[in-house]
Amino acid sequence: MKQIAIIGECMIELNGKPFGEMHQTFGGDSLNAAVYLSRSCELNANPNDIKISYVSALGTDAISNGMLTRWQDEGVNTDLVLRDEQRTPGLYLIQLDDQGERTFLYWRNQSPARYLLQHPQFDDIAQALQSVDLVFLSGISLAILPEEDRFTLLALLTELRQQGVEIAFDSNFRPALWPQNEALATVKEIYTAMYQTTDLALVTFDDEQLIWGDATPQDTLVRMQKQGVKRAIVKLGSDGCLVGDFESNAEYAVPTTPVETVVDTTSAGDSFNGGFLSCYLAGGSLTESCQRGNAIAGVVIQHRGAIIPKSATDTVTKKRLRNCHVYD
Repeated sequence: MKQIAIIGECMIELNGKPFGEMHQTFGGDSLNAAVYLSRSCELNANPNDIKISYVSALGTDAISNGMLTRWQDEGVNTDLVLRDEQRTPGLYLIQLDDQGERTFLYWRNQSPARYLLQHPQFDDIAQALQSVDLVFLSGISLAILPEEDRFTLLALLTELRQQGVEIAFDSNFRPALWPQNEALATVKEIYTAMYQTTDLALVTFDDEQLIWGDATPQDTLVRMQKQGVKRAIVKLGSDGCLVGDFESNAEYAVPTTPVETVVDTTSAGDSFNGGFLSCYLAGGSLTESCQRGNAIAGVVIQHRGAIIPKSATDTVTKKRLRNCHVYD
């Protein structure tokens, strides 16, 4: 059995128009990826051969309890979710334009996940991470932490990598989460350190371009190779993705099938990550993993919300994945 630990934060999600109709659920980039990873594992020949653990902190309130139950219902292991009696989950509001693109407002400064590394039981989590095959986190996982905790987490990831744990990272840049007076300088410092300990980068070109000024996705691959990444997937939206396997000196594109009606892009990258990792951990090639990620994301963006109804990710997605060798 392969074991993956996904580090991050899940919040209460409000989706709709201010002072208008609102839909309340939960979401967060890393948790979204965990859910779509779990659902995508059903496409594997051995669906139960990947154990997905979420690493975070929640309160002890009714909403936190409800989140925990729903994650478990999705097949996500919650043994590594710590409980904080002093804090309650953060909140975010998604606003969509007519093209399905989104903007966010956050209320999360006192969320339990922000203080994950300061929890009295975090040493137990760090110990448990030594037993997994892959650790995945995002730029948001880093951004929400106090400055000193970011470097503590980076040191832990470096140690885990030295012990043979594979590290995967999605840069997922949210400017509002970083110090505004020095946002890019801080992000570049943290991300440079992160890429030095990253085996697999799953990034979006728009984010990389905004941070580093890359002119093309190929420039992103060149830079990431210099920064120490072993394999990089650059997500390009409707153009699919670009793969850089630096260990074999290979670079190639993996196209996707365009979606005619885009309803909500909120979880496009997260669902790609989940689909990709479900195939990758089951032994699929980078190409096959990208194909699965593209297919899952193509389904998700046709629905509203970060986590769409499970029925919507089943039949449609399976029909698009018959060419993946880990499909049963």
